[in-house]
Amino acid sequence: MTEMRLTHIGGPTVLIEMGEWRLLTDPTFDPPGRRYFFGLGTSSYKVAGPAMPANELPPIDAVLLSHDHHGDNLDDTGRALLPSARTVITTVSGARRLGGRARGLKPWAATRLEAPGQPTIEITATPARHGPPFTRAITGDVIGFALTWKGQRHGALWISGDTVLYDDVRRIPDRLQVGTALLHLGGVRFPVTGPIRYTMTAADAVELCGLIRPHTAIPIHYEGWHHFRQSRESMERDFAAAPPDIRDRIRRLPIGVTTDVTA
Repeated sequence: MTEMRLTHIGGPTVLIEMGEWRLLTDPTFDPPGRRYFFGLGTSSYKVAGPAMPANELPPIDAVLLSHDHHGDNLDDTGRALLPSARTVITTVSGARRLGGRARGLKPWAATRLEAPGQPTIEITATPARHGPPFTRAITGDVIGFALTWKGQRHGALWISGDTVLYDDVRRIPDRLQVGTALLHLGGVRFPVTGPIRYTMTAADAVELCGLIRPHTAIPIHYEGWHHFRQSRESMERDFAAAPPDIRDRIRRLPIGVTTDVTA
């Protein structure tokens, strides 16, 4: 299976369709206008709604949830749809909180999705850190996901999750050949913590692509929330300034448009 269909619904939320498999990342489907609190004085407004409502989704085989405790990765409507998915794959602490069919993974642990007549998908949790080292106790556990299946042409589908660029992320190509990378960007900051960033910027993505060398790099998690502090214009300037070999790997998905991508 070499082809997949990706629909960027908004923020970190992407519908991934491969054959008969239907996967969903970090479901956020609430309407805009509400303020969400993230702890220790941090909060944000949602300023854009999803490109499609949750009730128009196809049946979901698995939700890939980088973390369950921030409303910009799992909001109320997203949480309500979790029981309808066959499984939820998330952090170990998140699986304890969610219960039900949630599977918790530590970094570099793996699980499989299997179904009759469908290629088996192996899902490996990858390291992520949602801010500087001293913020881990505040921001909590986060993981990314690497998906591999028979027939991939270029390598794994990697979803970074909410992370800054740090050594464990830089070392991912030591263990993975990445074909398509979904990169959580936005340069998240909060007034109460000043210049501290909690996700990558476009410049970080350029550096990371130079290390990972994905066939295709797709930015997500850069619009729709007030605390996503790198503007689209700034992001595009950073991508335009990248070396041509990196710039040519970056592909933007129009919000709400299903796009074919070679795996």
